[in-house]
Amino acid sequence: MKKYIPLLTVSLLICLFIYVFYRTEKTLVNQFIMALLSKDRYHDLKTAITTALPLKECIVYSLPEGLWVFCITITSGPFYLQFRKYKLRLVFIPILIAVGMEILQLIHFLNGRFDFMDIAFSIGFWLPAWLWTRDNAGGESIFSSFDTKSICCMLSYSIVYLAHVIY
Repeated sequence: MKKYIPLLTVSLLICLFIYVFYRTEKTLVNQFIMALLSKDRYHDLKTAITTALPLKECIVYSLPEGLWVFCITITSGPFYLQFRKYKLRLVFIPILIAVGMEILQLIHFLNGRFDFMDIAFSIGFWLPAWLWTRDNAGGESIFSSFDTKSICCMLSYSIVYLAHVIY
C-alpha cells in the first residue's frame, strides 16, 4: 500500500479542494474551514477561486465520489470482515456503498439526487483500484491488528463524514 500513498494523498486533496470551494458551505469540512478562517474570509476566497477556475458540474459533483471510491478501494484491498464463517472482502464495500446510495436516492429513501454520472465515476475509479489490489486481496481481518494499513483503511472510510451536510 505504501506505493499508493502519493496517489491517495493527491486524490483526497483534490476532493478536499472541490468540497471546500465548490460545494455547499453546510458540509462539516466547510464549517471547520469557516471556524478557522472566518465566514467572510472563506466566502472571499471561495469567490476568488471559483471565478478564476470554473469547473463543470460533473467534476464538482461526481469526481469527488469517484476519487473517494478509488481511495477506499485501495486501502480496503488487503482486508476482509468475518461474519461467522463467511468472509466479505472490503474491496467490494466502496462500490456497493456508492451504487447503493444512488439507488436509495432514486427511491427517495435518502436525500440527494440520483445521478448516472455518479455511478459511472464510481465504477470508473473502482475498477482500476480493484485490479491493482488483487495481488494482496483480502488476506487479513480488518480487526486482527491495528497497524498503519488498517488505521488508514478505517480513516479513509471516516473521511466521508466530512462531506456530511450538517443542517
